[in-house]
Amino acid sequence: MSPELRHLRYFVAVADQLSFSGAARQLVITQQSLSQQINALERMLGVRLFDRDTRGTRLTGVGEVFLPEARAVLARADEAVATVRRAARGEVGRLAVAFLSSTANFLLPPVVRAFRERYPEVELIAEDTDVARLVAGLREGRYDAAFTRPPLVPDLAAQTVVVERACAVLPQEHRLAARAELTLADLADEPWVLTEPSSWPLWHERFAQDFRDAGFEPNVVQRASGVQNLLGLVAAGVGVTRLTESAQTLRRGGVVFVPLTGEKAYTDLVWLVDSPLVANLRALVRELAATTDLTRYG
Repeated sequence: MSPELRHLRYFVAVADQLSFSGAARQLVITQQSLSQQINALERMLGVRLFDRDTRGTRLTGVGEVFLPEARAVLARADEAVATVRRAARGEVGRLAVAFLSSTANFLLPPVVRAFRERYPEVELIAEDTDVARLVAGLREGRYDAAFTRPPLVPDLAAQTVVVERACAVLPQEHRLAARAELTLADLADEPWVLTEPSSWPLWHERFAQDFRDAGFEPNVVQRASGVQNLLGLVAAGVGVTRLTESAQTLRRGGVVFVPLTGEKAYTDLVWLVDSPLVANLRALVRELAATTDLTRYG
């Protein structure tokens, strides 16, 4: 039979006090019960830990050797308990967060910086990716949470982080570039550059409906693999496109962003399984969004 933590605590208390009566008061147990527990510990170990006579209580040589070991075990147990409690509060552990590539430029720096400052003992893994890999990663457990744009899938919980304007993106010399606002219908006769519908069908179904509501089918002259490529094609005069206002941080020249009347774009924090770490991320992002224009990073 091995000693239990309580036996070690009783032993250390008596060793510190060198008095069974004093240790009993400290432990809030009877002196008789304490003596019985120390006797039981000595029987388990097969050694005598204390010499007790009329002159008082003293550690034996073996007891002196055992004392630092007992202290170390108790300290490690206390440390383990503290770590578990901190994990329950989301203060330690590992958090893997995905950022949709078009949100990483403005969201990743402030979110990662603030989270690491507040929770320095959490290993935060941040990756930018496309939407299909992002959703698959959440479902397969590779990511704990992700920043992306709706619509996604109904089984993911979501918290809106940023609401911003949607914009028409035009070549700098375009005839409509000086307008304060535009509607989609204003761009019915323009050549368009868009991403591939296969990149995320739910988005493109919504985009297609938006175009139908505006009364036209876009003349798509070229498809691109991502926002950076779309901006390059627009700057080259190939066509126009529609992006969020925050995409301006990706390109400083050659294009003009003109807000589309009444159109909003949303960025959501999404997760499949809640946890203390995810809850802390959600709370921190709420604070950031309330105090910072996150779309201006990048």
